[in-house]
Amino acid sequence: MTEDEQFMLLAMREAEKARQAEEVPCGCVVVKEGRVIARGWNQVETLKDATAHAEMLALTAAEAAVGDWRLEGCTVYVTKEPCPMCAGALVHCRPDRVVFGIPDPKGGACGGWINLLDSNPPLNHKCEVQGGVLGEACLEQFQSFFRAARAAAKERRRKEREVQDYDAAD
Repeated sequence: MTEDEQFMLLAMREAEKARQAEEVPCGCVVVKEGRVIARGWNQVETLKDATAHAEMLALTAAEAAVGDWRLEGCTVYVTKEPCPMCAGALVHCRPDRVVFGIPDPKGGACGGWINLLDSNPPLNHKCEVQGGVLGEACLEQFQSFFRAARAAAKERRRKEREVQDYDAAD
């Protein structure tokens, strides 16, 4: 197993925390000199904060760990390709690398939909991007979450119909 795969497994553990909290299962770890310095998992619903993505929380923790907003010499591992908000934050905090599991062709900003980390000359930083690390495992983590969410929603609708049918019979 490669070093990138080992750290992606740790990001997947963070994603599992999100799933257990009924959040979209995205996880992130920040690594410097071969050591995890920060972790994060999606907490949008938990914190009622649209910016509480795994990457944003991990970046804030990493900045605190190094005592600077610059994360030079760091690698960010995230289970899903970062969105434009998170990619913008990555540009500003300047890690050397971003490694993700699954691409997001509709909303990813590291090469999926657009690439804020490489192809925009006006921005102040470019970093290496590596996608597809443990992609199948990360995809299964996302797909199983959404399968379960759809099944739960279907069951809720079924129960609501039963109540409506019962009320209508009165």
